[in-house]
Amino acid sequence: MKLGIMKTMALVALAAWFVAPVANAADDKHSHDHAHAELPTFGVCVLMPTKDNKARGTLRLMQKGDELVITGKVRNLTPGEHGFHIHEFGDRRAADGTSAGGHFNPAGHDHGAPGAHSHAGDLGNILADDQGVATVNVTTKDTALHFILGRSFVVHAGKDDLKSQPSGDAGPRVAVGIIGIGNESFRGTAKQ
Repeated sequence: MKLGIMKTMALVALAAWFVAPVANAADDKHSHDHAHAELPTFGVCVLMPTKDNKARGTLRLMQKGDELVITGKVRNLTPGEHGFHIHEFGDRRAADGTSAGGHFNPAGHDHGAPGAHSHAGDLGNILADDQGVATVNVTTKDTALHFILGRSFVVHAGKDDLKSQPSGDAGPRVAVGIIGIGNESFRGTAKQ
């Protein structure tokens, strides 16, 4: 009787030894598939005014290969140039927009020289026309959509001089919006 139990246990152990690699391979395939999940290609950001400001707008983001294309409109600005940046936090709790933190700058680069974008969050300026409307059409290779989801766009009261530390002497934040995932249907159909 003991010999029969021992043979059965040996067969069970042998079967487990053969089945384990198959189960592990299935687990590996699952984790591998998950690790290569499709990255988002569309994003959206609704800019809301900070305290005592009226600037607002909608931005659409589209990942096209290694380029991130940002389009949209920002309204109720003073005519002229306004600093336009990606900031490190998607936090709108502070009435003045400061809870969005500083520029998104994962590599720790300086703000840069005139005419040059020096880090991922540095998108330069947008230009508001005489009606206070800025049309945004920016393409950057410095970051990808999946790196900035949950962060924020900030529009500043003044022009980014593209050199002063840390944010280009662009003045207070007049609008802040959190970057989220969008979908293809939003690509060109949303009203501003």
